[in-house]
Formats: sequence, structure tokens, C-alpha cells
Amino acid sequence: MNCEHRAGWICRIPAIPSFCRAATAATAVLLGACTTVGPDFERPRSSWLDAWSGGSLQSLPPATGGPRSAPYPEWWRNLGDPVLDRLVLEAQQANPNVRIAGLRIMEARAQLGIAGSARFPQVQQASAQLLRGGEQRFGGPDFTAVTLGAAFQVGWEIDFWGKFRRGIEAADAGYFASIARYDDLQVLMAAQVASLYCSIRTLEARVVIARKNAELQKRSLDIAQSLFRGGTESELDVQQANAQYLGTLATIPQLEAVLRQAQNALGTLLARTPGPLVEMNAGTSEIPQATLDVIVDVPAELLRRRPDVRAAELQLAGQSALIGVSAADLYPSISLLGSVGLSATSLNGSPRTLTWGAGPSLVWNVFDYGRLANAVLVQDARFQQLYEQYQDTLLRAAREVDDAAVGFVKTGEQVPLLADAVKAAQRSLDIATIQYREGLADFSRVLDAQRVLFGQQDLLVTTRGNLTQNLVALYKAMGGGWEPGRNRPAIDDATRETMEKRSNWKGLLAEPLPAADDAQPAIPDRQP
Repeated sequence: MNCEHRAGWICRIPAIPSFCRAATAATAVLLGACTTVGPDFERPRSSWLDAWSGGSLQSLPPATGGPRSAPYPEWWRNLGDPVLDRLVLEAQQANPNVRIAGLRIMEARAQLGIAGSARFPQVQQASAQLLRGGEQRFGGPDFTAVTLGAAFQVGWEIDFWGKFRRGIEAADAGYFASIARYDDLQVLMAAQVASLYCSIRTLEARVVIARKNAELQKRSLDIAQSLFRGGTESELDVQQANAQYLGTLATIPQLEAVLRQAQNALGTLLARTPGPLVEMNAGTSEIPQATLDVIVDVPAELLRRRPDVRAAELQLAGQSALIGVSAADLYPSISLLGSVGLSATSLNGSPRTLTWGAGPSLVWNVFDYGRLANAVLVQDARFQQLYEQYQDTLLRAAREVDDAAVGFVKTGEQVPLLADAVKAAQRSLDIATIQYREGLADFSRVLDAQRVLFGQQDLLVTTRGNLTQNLVALYKAMGGGWEPGRNRPAIDDATRETMEKRSNWKGLLAEPLPAADDAQPAIPDRQP
């Protein structure tokens, strides 16, 4: 039930005029003390984060001396592959998910404009009517008359309890959250392109190794067949050599199938049709390698700067403001109302009438049976859910950093060991071959040495690929790679022109993104 009181007019609840008078008096007293209801958001703290030392980050080897090869925001340039650099840039602009994220920034800008419009008169209504009537008098002349009326009404609800300010606060947080999600996709595109690129190069190297070992085993098979036909060796050696040769050949189609699937996945990221990329024809099977660049952020700040963590925090800030929006409905809303009207008729001598009225209006949902109070509780429960989601995002981020760091360190320890193992396997094959030719060893020793060499070479290439994969995962876990996107338009020129032809965006589409240093609105830290 609404209680509405307008100065100079009547109370809408005549049964309880004393209540309306009391409400009006109370409102008059409170007008001098405008406030903003609801909680003021403060950056949440995690008990473990400030004491977190980075986990496995401490076990990373120190960066190599000399000047840095590339700034941290463009970490993929450390891999020294110009083709990869171009593909990352293309994905960060052409990928459909990135384009959608850019359009959601435009949507958030429009939503922010809607929230800001609440500061101005909310009701602006004009009306006009034209009536024509006639009458036939008995024994007299007929006559007709035209009546014209026009009126204009305006209503402005005063933001007494900060309802509209909280709405702007929520929309502002939503806008920066949309930018953070856009940043997160920039990070994801760089990491996925680098990961798939490395996978393709690793698979190409594995195919090359398989083919080389197949050629080596084919020569051994030819020798065994020649000796068998000469009666020097048994058929057992021939069949064993043939089985090993065919088994190695059988691995090549499987590797080629996985290779094509990786190429298709990379093409999809770039919004291209499936198939190999022409740019990758050069440098086949060369796996990019790099050391870890210098880490300048402390572990806690390293996590907080991640775009997904920032997005979760901003979503939490927006929800905090929505608590205030709901809480404002518990209090009376005060509006300034005004109207003016003009009416006239075509009858001779009839007057023209001008009417006007102005005054405050008070609306207070007193008897809502707990509806508004429970609406506040709904928003508060959603805030707590998002708080737990924020804490989970932080924990997952820390886990990603630790997993990638330990993977990079331990895989790096494997590479030199496997390189020595390949050398030993190659030397073992050379010795077995010499001894077989001199009759000091049987053919099975040669086959065993070939099998071990193939396995060690394949494992070494795979591990080198995994080392780069872990490096990419570590940079992704640290949230690097989104900063260059702030210098590019969120939507391309063709899309902007199409949207501007369809709707009047008033320059919102061409407005640049905030600089990387202005990642989010200022949010105070919670005091312990």
C-alpha cells in the first residue's frame, strides 16, 4: 500500500491522514541529511594471500643476464618466432569470442548511460487532445464546437537515499568488469595460440623423427632380407626387423591425424577455415624455446592483477551496490512534480483556461509484508555467493601458478637428461651395428638399440615441447598478455560502421578503452 502526499493536494489514504502528516513531517526533517544506504564496498582480503610466497615460483631458475628480450606484456615475443607473433596478434583481434567481449563492453557503456540518466527528471510527459461535438436545437440553428487541450507533466525523484547513485556504482563496476573479461580473453588467446603453435611444431618434429627411424629400420630390414636370401641369417631376424619397421610406420598416420587436428584448432582460434596455415610452412618442426622473463610483481599482486580475478572482484563490487539499491526501497521516495495545462473551445466568448500545479510527492511502501526487506536479503545472499566465488577464483589462480611453475622447473630438469640419453642410445646403436657386422652380436641387439633410440628421441622432442607448453602456461597463470589490447579498438572499423548506421551510438563505439594503468575504479582495501 502506498502513502502519497502532495503539498496543497490531498492524501491518497484519507482513512489515516495523521500517518501521512507524520510521514511528511519526518521527511521534512530528513531532507537536511541526505545519505546513501547500503554497504560501501571494500576490496576483500584473503587470509592466506598476503602470506603467500608464490609456492613453486621460488624454485624457478634466475633469468639469464643481459637486457630483456621483450616486455612482460608481450611475453610470447621471448620465443623469438615472428610467425607466432603475427598469429597471436591476429587471434587477439579476429577471434569471435574476443569480438563478442568487445561488443559487451559497448553494451556495458550503454547500461552505464541508462544508470546515469536516473539523475535527471524521470517523468516527462506531454499530451494533447482535440474534440469536436455538435448539437441540434429544436426550433433553432444547429451548432458545432471544437475543444482543444494540451498538458505537460514532469516528475523528478530526488536521490535522497542514494538509490540512483548506487545504480551508477553498480553499472560502473559492470563496465569495468566487462573490460576485465575482455582482458582475460586477450590472455587466453595469446596462451592458446602459443600452446597450439608449440603443439604443431612438436608434432611435426615427432613425424620427422618417426620417418627417419623408419628409414633406418628399413635399411636394417633390407640387410636382414639379403642375408636371409644368402642363407647367412634365419627368417626370425627378417620378421623381427619387419615387425619393428611396420610398427614405426604405423605411428606416423596417428601423429599426422593429431597434427591436422591441432592445425584445425589453431585455424578456428583465428576465425579461419580448417586446415594447415600457410605461414607455418617455413620453420617446420622447429620448437620455440625461451627462458622465463623477469618476474617483477610480488606473488599477491601477481594474482590480483589477473583479469579473471579483477572481473570477479568487480562483479562483487557491483553486487554490493545492488544491496544499496534494494535497501533504498525501504525508505520513502520523494519526488518533485509539476504540471501545466491549457484548454480552449471554438465557441464565441468561451474563456481559455490555464492550469498549473507543483509540489513534492512522497511515496512510502509501508505495508509490503516483508517484500522489500526480503529483496534486500536476496541481494545480500547473492553478494555472499559472489564473495565465495571470488575466493575460489583466487585459489584456482594460485594453483595454476604453482602447477605451471613446478611443471616448468621439473620439465627443464628432464631435458638435459634426455638429451644425454639420446646420445647414449645413438652410441649404443652404433656399437651394436658394428658388433653385428663383425659377428660379435646377434641381430636382436641391433633391433633393441634401434627401438631404444626411437623412443628416446621421441621422448626428448615431446619433453622439449612440454617445456615450452609449461612456460606458456606459467605466463598465462601470471595473467600476462592483456595490456597491448588496451591500445587497440574493442571492435573493428567495419563492425563500428555497421552499428552506427543501424543506431545512433553518439561516439560510444569509438571511445578508446582505459589505459592499462587504469584497470579498474579505485576500490579501498579492507582494513584488517
